Amino acid sequence: MNNDNKDLDSKPHKFKPKNKTTARYFDKTVDESEVKKIKLKREKDQKFSGEVIHVESKAKPLRKLLKNAKKTLPPRNSKIPKEILERHARGPQIETSGVKTKFFKEKLKKREIYHEYAAEQAARTEILLREDAGFIVPDEGERTVKYRQSEIAENVDITTASKLFKLNLEFGPYSMRYTRNGRHLLLGGRKGHVAAFDWVSKRLHCEINVMEEISEVSWLHIETMFACAQKNWVHIYDNQGTELHCVKRLYRVNKMEFLPYHFLLSCASTQGYLSWLDVSIGELVGHFNTKLGDIRMMCSNPSNGVLCVGGGKGVVTMWSPKVREPLAEMLCHTTPMSALAVDPKGQHLVTAGLDRTIKVWDVRELSGPLAIYKLKMAANELDVSQRGVLGFATGNVCSMYKNLIVGEDKDPYLRQVCDDFIYGLHFCPYEDILGLSTAKGFQSMIVPGAGEPNYDAREVNPFQTKTQRKEYEVHALLEKIPPELITLNPNEIAGVDVPTLQEKVDAKKEIFFVKPPQIDFKSRHKMKGRGGTVKAARNKQIVKDMARKEFIADIRLKKKEIIAETKLPESENFIPLEKSKPTVLDRFKPKKKKTKA
Repeated sequence: MNNDNKDLDSKPHKFKPKNKTTARYFDKTVDESEVKKIKLKREKDQKFSGEVIHVESKAKPLRKLLKNAKKTLPPRNSKIPKEILERHARGPQIETSGVKTKFFKEKLKKREIYHEYAAEQAARTEILLREDAGFIVPDEGERTVKYRQSEIAENVDITTASKLFKLNLEFGPYSMRYTRNGRHLLLGGRKGHVAAFDWVSKRLHCEINVMEEISEVSWLHIETMFACAQKNWVHIYDNQGTELHCVKRLYRVNKMEFLPYHFLLSCASTQGYLSWLDVSIGELVGHFNTKLGDIRMMCSNPSNGVLCVGGGKGVVTMWSPKVREPLAEMLCHTTPMSALAVDPKGQHLVTAGLDRTIKVWDVRELSGPLAIYKLKMAANELDVSQRGVLGFATGNVCSMYKNLIVGEDKDPYLRQVCDDFIYGLHFCPYEDILGLSTAKGFQSMIVPGAGEPNYDAREVNPFQTKTQRKEYEVHALLEKIPPELITLNPNEIAGVDVPTLQEKVDAKKEIFFVKPPQIDFKSRHKMKGRGGTVKAARNKQIVKDMARKEFIADIRLKKKEIIAETKLPESENFIPLEKSKPTVLDRFKPKKKKTKA
C-alpha cells in the first residue's frame, strides 16, 4: 500500500471542498466511509435530475430549468370553448357610431376590453369547478313529471338514495329549517315537539317536548344553538336540549329569520311588530310597529339583509332595523298574498297570491314581473334552490319548475303528492334534496340538479370538524357587519355623499354675506336715583358696538382663510402689480412715505 493510503486508513482526515458554500456542511472530521456515502448520494442526485448543477454558478442552470418548466406548463392563451364564453358574456358590444367625441369613444372601447377580460377570467375559473349539476334529461316522448321518487332512487347512487326517507310524527303540523351548510335539520311541531339531528348520518342531537305551542323554529349561526318561537316568548336552546335564554321582549312571534353576517335574529309578531335581536350581545337593535297587523309572511334577502314582508293587500314592504318606515313598497298582486320567497343570490323575489298566480320580480330594479306562472290552486309555500329551481306547494301537492326566470315550461319538472297538507318547504343547500314538513311528519324528495355541487369551504363547509366550527365562529364574530349597513343598495357605503359636500362648499361662500346677530340687551334695574334711561341706552349701545367689532374681526379671519385656500399658485407669466411696468396712470397712485433713517 502507498503512504497516502496508509495515512487515510490510520488517521481521520478533514474533507475540504473547493467551494465555500459547501464547506460549511463539512466542518468536522469524518471517516472515509462517510465520504463515499456523500459522493454516492451526489451521483444519484445527478442521475435523477439529468444534469449536473455546480454550486459556484447557480444562475445559468436555474434559468435552463425554468425554461424547460415553462414548456411543460399549459399555455395561458389556450382557447376557451365558445359555449362557456357565451355563458359569462355581457351581451353584444356597444356601438360607438353615435358617439360624437373621440374621448368618449375610447372610453367605451376600454370598458368593452375590461368586460371581455372579466368574462374570459370567469370562464377560466370553471376549470376548478369539477362537479356539474345534472338535471334529468328525458327521452323522446317522455315527461319528467311522470317520474316517481321510487324510480329516481333506483337509478341514482347509494348515498343519494339513502337521503330519501320519511318520518311519521304525531305532534304536527311541523315547521322545518336546514343549516347553512345543509348538514343538520331542525323540526318543530305545533304541539311542542322539537328535534334536531344530522339528517345525512341520521344521528340525533336532541329531542324534547316544551309543552307549549311552537309556531316557528330557526338555527342560529352554528348548529349548536337554535331558537323556538313558543306560545308567548322566544326560547333559545343548545344542541343537547338545554334552555339557554328566554327573550321576553320578543312576544307572540309568528316568523323568524336569522341573518348570519349580521348575527341578527329577526322576528315578526302577531301584533305587527318587527324585532332584530343581536345574538352576540343579547340586545335588540330594532323594535317598532309596522302597522301591518298580523304578519304571517316574511323572508330575508341574503344579499343585503333587508326583510321582505307580505300583507293582505298584495303589497310587499322592505324593512331595515334602523329605519322605522319601509325602504320600498311593491304592489305585487291585486289579491291577498299567500307565500313569499327570495332566491339565495338575492336577485329575484317570488310571490304567490290568491289570484292563483306566481310572479317573479327583479329586486334590483323593482319593475314589472319577469315571469308569471298560472296555477289551478293558490300556492301556500314557496322556495328557490341554489340552481334556480322553483318549488311550491298547493295543498298536499308539491311541484317544481326548472327555469325560474324563463317561465316557458308548460309542464313542471317534478311533482310529488304527500299524505297530508304541506306546512313547510325548503331546499337543502349543496344537496339535490327538497324537505317537506306536513301535518303528519317530515319527508324528503330527490330533485336532481337543485343544489350547488361546488361549495366554498371557507364560506360554508358541510364536512367541518369541531375545531373548524370554532374557528368559523371566531372569524364570523370578527367580521360581523353592523346593522346600520342594512340598506337596499349595499354599495352605498363605498360612494361619496355629493349633496352634503356641495352644501359644505355653499356654507363657506355664505360667510361673505352673513349679517351680524341681533343683541337683545336688558340692563339691570337699579334703585331710584342710581341710574336713568340715558345711561341704560348708552350701556346698551356700548355692548352692541363691542359685539359688532368682534363679529367683524371673526369674519375677516374666516375670509382670509377661505381666500388662502382658493388662491391660485403664482405661475411664471404672472406679474404682481407692484413689480409691473410703469404706465401713464402711475401718477394717480398714492405716493409712499419715505422713512427717515
